[in-house]
Amino acid sequence: MDRTLRVGVLALLWGSTFLWIELALDALTPVQVTLSRCLLGSAALLVTCWATGKRLPRGRAVWGHIVVAAFFCNALPFAMFSVGQQTIDSGVAGVLNATTPLWTLLIRAERGLPPVRLLGVGLGFAGVVLIFAPWQSTGTIGWGALAIVVAAASYAVGFAYMGRNLVGRGIPTISLSAAQLLAATGLTALTLPAGGLTPLHLGPARLIGVLILGVAATGVTFHLTYRIIAAEGATNAATVGYLLPVVSVALGVVVLGEDFSFRIAAGMAIVLIGVALTRWAKRPPAAGSTLAPASGTG
Repeated sequence: MDRTLRVGVLALLWGSTFLWIELALDALTPVQVTLSRCLLGSAALLVTCWATGKRLPRGRAVWGHIVVAAFFCNALPFAMFSVGQQTIDSGVAGVLNATTPLWTLLIRAERGLPPVRLLGVGLGFAGVVLIFAPWQSTGTIGWGALAIVVAAASYAVGFAYMGRNLVGRGIPTISLSAAQLLAATGLTALTLPAGGLTPLHLGPARLIGVLILGVAATGVTFHLTYRIIAAEGATNAATVGYLLPVVSVALGVVVLGEDFSFRIAAGMAIVLIGVALTRWAKRPPAAGSTLAPASGTG
């Protein structure tokens, strides 16, 4: 898949995640939402591994890194999104998640970014602020928003850790992503006593939503994220987050009938310009920063 197309598909799927989480929370607890998306996502990727003849990674050291990455990039942020969206809507969650690139730069996932890409990150954040318009808020942001910000920061840590410790080892990205979601399923299962043992009341519509959340918005999305990290680094993967407010706002307009103002349109345009700049004039990847062609796809 072409890299630009991959980023576009990832943004659409990732941006829709917040809508599916909100729908799932109508029938499931936050723990159940988190576990179901990890379980379904890992199942989908494991089936893909089997169908393509790929095996899960081997070795205690590799699995140790996978477990750490699963905590920061899957179990923790997925839980925070489910908790946060109990009190804030999906559009706000998408906007706040767009702070991931800033957290990525803060922890210096990649050093020596060219000025044009730094400008792109700054413009992307400015566009997010314009869409969010915090000066129009009449109350405090609250704990729900804080949970989403924690999730965004956790994503940044996870992306950086994956880029440094898992990619570039000759392991297919489909194997890594399947193993990591499998580990996240195990980690999340440990939290079942904290609200995950209540009876399920899933109707057909909610069941379909949960399946989409787990298979497409989690399994497919996470694999595409892994491929971008492997091909272009953690910062480029994180900058996809700047497209999420565009998707979440668009879904709000189309699906929920929310207002679409000139301010929102301008913010979305600035976000798109910022993302374009972050993907401009990329340096050649350093040795060992990408996967070998034979094993880096699939």
